[in-house]
Parts: sequence; C-alpha cells; structure tokens
Amino acid sequence: MHYNILSELKNATRAKKDKISFPFTKMDFAILTKLVEHGYLKSAEKEAVGKKNTIAVRLAYKNKEAAVNDFKIMSKPSRHTYADYRSLPTIKQGHGLSMLSTSKGIMTGSEAKKQKVGGEYLFEIW
Repeated sequence: MHYNILSELKNATRAKKDKISFPFTKMDFAILTKLVEHGYLKSAEKEAVGKKNTIAVRLAYKNKEAAVNDFKIMSKPSRHTYADYRSLPTIKQGHGLSMLSTSKGIMTGSEAKKQKVGGEYLFEIW
C-alpha cells in the first residue's frame, strides 16, 4: 500500500540512498509518477525482473537535502477519509502536496480543485 512506500521513501532519503525498488501495483505507480511530476523523486520506471514487475525509483535531493521530508497518512485500511474539492487544505503554505484517489484516477489536491472532483484523501507530503 501507499503508506509503506512513503515510509520506505523517507527512510531511504534519510540513509542517502540513490535508488530503491518496490513491487509493482498500478496505484503505487500512479502515485510515484505524480511525485516525479512535482519534483519529490527523479524518476519512477516499471521494470521486469524475471516474471515479476517492480518499480525502480531514483530519489531526488535538493542541495544535499532530501526532497521528501515527511508525510501524513490520511486514509488507512481501517479508516478511509474522503474529501470534496472545496474542503481540500493547502499543505505547508503551498510547499506540500496532497494526494487523492478520485473517479478520474490519482490526483493532487490542486488538480482535484481545478477539475472539481473529490475522492479518498490518501496522504499529505512535504
């Protein structure tokens, strides 16, 4: 699930790793692709290792500081949190990102506001 990926990303950046890989799922790949678009990661690519697919992620650093500082999980398997586009907050005065799972796919909070669509509020990252 996405919360495991976020904690592994945070731990890998703290350990100054350059690359990390995850088992492939469509949802995780969509989330990682959005994080690449917004500069939190260098790249996320699907790779085939034998019969299994993985996601190879290159981590991003800005002035030797990790691009991913911290995150906050909003939805878990035990507690799903939903939000409409009007109630989405600004994360860290615009320096963070919120992620939603909508009927139109994985979107950031700002994309959801523009398209006027709500969904499951997955997490915040900064």
